[in-house]
Amino acid sequence: MTGVPASAAGGSGAKPVRGGKLGTAAVNQASLWNIANILTMVRLLLVPGFVLLLFHDGGYDPVWRAFAWAAFAVAMITDLFDGHLARAYNLVTDFGKIADPIADKAIMGAALVSLSILGDLPWWITGVILARELGITLMRFWVIRHAVIPASRGGKLKTLAQGTAAGMYVLVLTGPLATLRFWVMMVAVVLTVVTGLDYVRQAVVLRRQGLAAERAAAAERTAGALQATVGTTADAAPAAGAVAGAKDVHAAAEARDAAEAER
Repeated sequence: MTGVPASAAGGSGAKPVRGGKLGTAAVNQASLWNIANILTMVRLLLVPGFVLLLFHDGGYDPVWRAFAWAAFAVAMITDLFDGHLARAYNLVTDFGKIADPIADKAIMGAALVSLSILGDLPWWITGVILARELGITLMRFWVIRHAVIPASRGGKLKTLAQGTAAGMYVLVLTGPLATLRFWVMMVAVVLTVVTGLDYVRQAVVLRRQGLAAERAAAAERTAGALQATVGTTADAAPAAGAVAGAKDVHAAAEARDAAEAER
């Protein structure tokens, strides 16, 4: 859940350049079956597996919840690795761009909703986090025509805090550890709200700048078209005067000929 699509795809036999830029050729040569995409698929498959493990035997067996925590931890780790591999080796596919953010939201959403159903996590916390994630996703689409909102450092800290807190709630903890996980979740909620508001601010600014740039470009195009029209009219005026002058000369010649014929 880094905010940057992991996307994936290897080339057609050519060795990828580490840290190189994503070019058109790299995108066109991208293959679906590469390590970054495979990790994303694994994360998607872990979502139902995690839910089944968490709810096994009523959802309160410490052993099965430990298994569920392991599945959740693997899913969160694959999120880090597929994004790193995609950026380092230019592994880009349309599947990766779509599947990676879906997998991120799915595993975290499944954990929060499941924990709230079991009564371990208050529903208001689940609602705040999911509303923020959905809202920011829609916000990105709202401004995508003008610019892309980059993942911030605060957003990455938010993701780390959410993953850590959710993982602690999946485990059966008591005593000081149970108190600690509550405060870790509170930190995650605060970061969720603060970074969400910051994303909204960025989106509004980027959209205003994009609209202003579009209006300026439209005004420039209109001015250019008007100037071209004025230039064409100015060029046509001398030609019209020449035609009128030629007509006057011809009429005078005809009148002179008629007068000579009468004499």
